[in-house]
Amino acid sequence: MPHSYTALYTHVVFSPKNRAPQIDPALEERLYPYLRGIVRELHGNLIIVNGVEDHLHLLIAAPPMVSIAEMMRKVKGCSSKWIHDTFPDRAKFEWQRGYSAFSVSQSHVSRVVRYIEQQKIHHAKRSFRDEYVRLLERHGIAHDERFLWT
Repeated sequence: MPHSYTALYTHVVFSPKNRAPQIDPALEERLYPYLRGIVRELHGNLIIVNGVEDHLHLLIAAPPMVSIAEMMRKVKGCSSKWIHDTFPDRAKFEWQRGYSAFSVSQSHVSRVVRYIEQQKIHHAKRSFRDEYVRLLERHGIAHDERFLWT
């Protein structure tokens, strides 16, 4: 086969260190386009990004030559440095060490987009803790709650 064709969609969830509520509207307004640029530099497409004060959701169409681990290392590392440089009052900002990544089939992309679009409405009723555990369970990911929030 002379060419490779892929459709690699990944729903990623991550948060500031200690799940601290640090993503306010002023940061969000500038951070989301910056994240989109990082993903584009890696030859991916950030389909949607949204979240609330203590976490973000991204839906990424990833290129086959960049692993999700590399993508997230760049997204989190570059954006953290950018936050420090752009917002001097946030010099201590850090992302939590890990992240969660869930594969998404093409047939579910629009459903995931709607889910991410509605994060602020969703979190008026449900905590991040409840949402996160539900996502892990829905995707069959074994977890120990003692280690989810450290």
